[in-house]
Amino acid sequence: MDKDTTPRISGFSRRRVTVADGVALNVAVGGTGSPVVLLHGFPQTHLMWRHVAADLAADHTVICPDLRGYGDSDKPADDGHAYSKRTMARDVVALARALGHDRFALAGHDRGALVAVRAGLDHPDVVTHLAALDVLPTLDSWEVMHGRSAAVGFHLYLMAQPPGLPEAMIGASADAFFGHFLDLWTSDPNAIPPDVRAAYLKASREAVPSIVADYRATATVDVEHDEADRAAGAKLRMPVTVLQQDWGAALGFDAAGRWRAWAGNLDHRTVTCGHFMAEEAPAEVVKALRDLLKR
Repeated sequence: MDKDTTPRISGFSRRRVTVADGVALNVAVGGTGSPVVLLHGFPQTHLMWRHVAADLAADHTVICPDLRGYGDSDKPADDGHAYSKRTMARDVVALARALGHDRFALAGHDRGALVAVRAGLDHPDVVTHLAALDVLPTLDSWEVMHGRSAAVGFHLYLMAQPPGLPEAMIGASADAFFGHFLDLWTSDPNAIPPDVRAAYLKASREAVPSIVADYRATATVDVEHDEADRAAGAKLRMPVTVLQQDWGAALGFDAAGRWRAWAGNLDHRTVTCGHFMAEEAPAEVVKALRDLLKR
């Protein structure tokens, strides 16, 4: 049998945890202390947190799952709701509970941040602190993209199309498609070494239908949920920290203002690194998370 050469988070154990009927998540767990759950982004896996998680594990129980549809977690067929952020947020709550934690701090990057926001809105008594890295809430993301500037989000529009064409197009050239984002969004190419890059590409190549379903939900059911919450005046009740590149300057919107509409207790910070900040600037991310946990 070939030896598993997939990179791992140093000092963390890996296991599978059932979170819903027929759905188990792959999760890396390490450290002791108050729980912190870290959710990865696209096109990545839980491995993106390897530096941040190892640091936080000095005084926290750190839980790093692959989201449903990604990495080594299960990839159920899409029924229109299987990849809604509401469903994925339930997975996270069930995962933490299965590991013995009824309340926890939650941080997410990119896609994981959208899941984290939905978890904060739907489960305010469970999520004690919330951090979002380099994303806007779903509804706001669609609202700020206009005209030619929206070309930076071409993948959002591609994967919003009905089932069939997006999966075929991406699957036909998966490594080129996913590798494009790893290259384009990274300011420091050394932040994602070859073995980690290879792990991301393999995981993404093997999950094209579920990744597309995740993005398709962001153009359909997730928007409906956000619209309902905005109409109801729902807000994140816990302390919130947002780390973000200066998208507002580039695309012409007030990023902090967009977040303040959802979070009353907000610390919004602009970073100078690239999109994959947990890998490019882990010390800055750790500091922001530790500052958040003190609030």
